[in-house]
Amino acid sequence: MKRLILFSMVCFIATVTQAQNDSIKTETLQEVTVQGSKVVQRVDGQTIYPTRQQLESSTNGYSLLSKLTLPHLRIDPVMHTVTALSNLGSVQVRINDMVASKEDLLSLDMKAVQHIDYIDNPGVRYGDGIAYVINIIVKKPVSGYDIGADLTNTLTAVNGDETVYGKFNYGKSEFEVNYSLGYQNFKGTEYEEKASYELESGTEYNVLRQQLEGQNKSLDHKIQLTYSLSDSNYVFQSKLSAHRDIQPDRLWTKFENYEDHSSSRTSSPVLDLYFHQDFKRHQSLTANAVGTYIHTDSHAEHNEGGSYAYDVTGKTYSLWTEAIYENRLKPFTLSLGTQYGQKYINNEYSGDAVASNSMRSSMFYFFGQLKGRLGKLGYMGGLGVSTRYYRQAEWNDRFLLFRPKMTLAYPLARNLKLKYDFEISQHVSQIALVSDVSVKQNAMETLVGNPDISPNRVTSHDLRLTYSTPKIMSELQGYWRLNANCNMEKYTRKDGHFYQTQTNAGNECSFFFIQSYNRWEAIPEHLFITLYGGIYRFFNFTDDYRHTYTAFNGGASVEAYLGKWTLTAYADNGWNFMEGEHRGHQPAAWYLTASYQMKNVTLSLYAQHPFCARPLTHKTEVLSRYIHKDTSQHSRDLGNMLTLNLTWHLSSGRKYRNIQRTMNHRDTETGILQSK
Repeated sequence: MKRLILFSMVCFIATVTQAQNDSIKTETLQEVTVQGSKVVQRVDGQTIYPTRQQLESSTNGYSLLSKLTLPHLRIDPVMHTVTALSNLGSVQVRINDMVASKEDLLSLDMKAVQHIDYIDNPGVRYGDGIAYVINIIVKKPVSGYDIGADLTNTLTAVNGDETVYGKFNYGKSEFEVNYSLGYQNFKGTEYEEKASYELESGTEYNVLRQQLEGQNKSLDHKIQLTYSLSDSNYVFQSKLSAHRDIQPDRLWTKFENYEDHSSSRTSSPVLDLYFHQDFKRHQSLTANAVGTYIHTDSHAEHNEGGSYAYDVTGKTYSLWTEAIYENRLKPFTLSLGTQYGQKYINNEYSGDAVASNSMRSSMFYFFGQLKGRLGKLGYMGGLGVSTRYYRQAEWNDRFLLFRPKMTLAYPLARNLKLKYDFEISQHVSQIALVSDVSVKQNAMETLVGNPDISPNRVTSHDLRLTYSTPKIMSELQGYWRLNANCNMEKYTRKDGHFYQTQTNAGNECSFFFIQSYNRWEAIPEHLFITLYGGIYRFFNFTDDYRHTYTAFNGGASVEAYLGKWTLTAYADNGWNFMEGEHRGHQPAAWYLTASYQMKNVTLSLYAQHPFCARPLTHKTEVLSRYIHKDTSQHSRDLGNMLTLNLTWHLSSGRKYRNIQRTMNHRDTETGILQSK
């Protein structure tokens, strides 16, 4: 552990020492920014200005983000995902401060991109569980059209993601239609589970669940219609989308003596209305309303120790509203806002898991925030008050939490900045785990919901030392988080059967990490090198168990821009973590990319997990005193995976101006309790 901490400190010091030779011209008073730098350090994160080569060689939003190598994130340009390499929360990607869909990122116009705001400590106005926000700022087209296609197909497996789009602008109006088709049929999945159950008699019952055949199918359709009306001081946007997700054999597995099978079909129309108005004296008002309906039909079947099958028909209705007032005063900016959400879930279980689960939930949140500067000291402070209400059958409860947040940033030298973040937030369990439904996992285990779970308070401290020049950005970070009375899993046994649920009475979950991140522009505009690494320590304490765990996380990337060619290489060792009685491992990822640009067409070839026939896709370990279980999964189709991406677009008469949307919300949670 001492060696890893020493390594992180040495990386940071060495980088800073080398950067002393870089010439610095001027310094702004607003953000401690070096003139000409492509990365601007802010109170709440960074602003990144992509190079001309990065923009011209990027085929879509995922391709662009992957070239930036943002700290703590993994961007997969083939599978079109953005995930956090941490246990801090999820990632929210926005365009002009509007939460962006996958289709929005695939149809992103690179010529319109101005900069990217990477917020690594979101303020009190962002939703629960959001650890990082990526906001891509683009110019608004006011004339012409843009049509195109982004076609991604794997050459070595059945996997594809096809998107076609058209955008038409006339004066203040923009019309956009976007359709995407995703399909997948991964075979050759290898699953192995070694489980040891301690029975009431004191004897051990050992089980080996070893998969012989496995298959994962999916078919996904989505169409999105958008109308925008904007002027210099207002924006109105209406977005209607319809999503159909079909998983005929979501998880089909054949074991030595039995089979598992599951399938699902989901339909979800969404209506999103947005309005923003600027007023005199630097004031603005923003409002957003999102209505969502989700219909789900699913089936699950297990044959271990006898047949066990059930069906679920689920309906989810939700409405989310938000309003924010902002006044850009001197020397600070004042933000006041409120959020209100209402959700109704009705899930009917039939078969061997007979249950009728109806739940109503609502939330109300009010927040205020100040952001400004006192001399050289940058600050951001906010306070939020949230209340949540749940009603299920005869059970109902209400929870109240005060959510303060403070950020202080101070320049120690011309290019050296110290920043400290403090926050109290709220962790809310998945609605499915709050239900009163139980679902059998296998012959020995049952997953049980717990309506008595309450949201828990999360306290975090974040200290960072950042050195930034036009060629080098280096950061040393120390982070600590405490979850008091947190929602953690608990195993119980009765009559030779084992039950898994969640409780939060007297539990304590915490972890800390020290990480070094370093990015170097080795050859201006042509060669970029990124290296990061850190050590993590986890603590999970309850009345039943005390678990600790130490993990190391690291990665590197190289980007080379050679005329019409772009070459990239990326690798990380995954993410190791512990939560409750589960010790998990998010597998390592590595890929090579070669792209060639020909006017309006770009061809890219991605090689994922080269020289690996069956890469690891999943690994967990259960450490209960009643159950010890090791689970691993490998995929043949993901090994030596070659994927071809073709991007084509045609535009004419495009003129741009700046507008910005400041909020959005999307609901995907159905509250259905499912077996693994």
